[in-house]
Amino acid sequence: MDHMTKEEMRSGIKRIRITEEELQAAVRKAGAQLSAEYEGKPVLFVSILKGAFVFLADLVRAVDIPCEIGFMQAQSYFDGTESKGEVEIILDLAQDISKYHVVLVEDIIDTGRTLKLVAEKLRERHPLSLKIVTLLDKPSRRKVELEADMSLFTIDDWFVIGYGLDLGEYYRNLPYIAEYRIFDENEKN
Repeated sequence: MDHMTKEEMRSGIKRIRITEEELQAAVRKAGAQLSAEYEGKPVLFVSILKGAFVFLADLVRAVDIPCEIGFMQAQSYFDGTESKGEVEIILDLAQDISKYHVVLVEDIIDTGRTLKLVAEKLRERHPLSLKIVTLLDKPSRRKVELEADMSLFTIDDWFVIGYGLDLGEYYRNLPYIAEYRIFDENEKN
């Protein structure tokens, strides 16, 4: 995607689906729940880059217990419509996760393919426990069996942007979740 102007960015927002206030309230509630669950336990919050970094930042600030954070970046390869595939870890964790309760923080679960493979790779490292926490869940698009342990919002099959989610690296900085306006060829300038 070429450089985008502020007007082009605004024109891509079809409608706000989850407000900044709704996001922050849900994150505070999740943070309190995770704080209670992991009190006195070694916990490592792991974000898969890039989309989940905004959610992770707010979530760990909503947690009031000692915790560590780590980042992973994965690239997936799939053959056609087959549910089996491979995932390559481009950026891996520095921590030995066998000493932690791992909270895998994701921005959105869509098909679930990449997240399932990343979770399997993490389980092979024998963490004390592994919990998947997702900001958004889009179950209508699921291609594999995968359920989050905690999902803050379930959404319909919208293409969403904002709060870390992007289109061509743009829109991540929006403080809310918006539905992207799909343009047809006649609408483009």
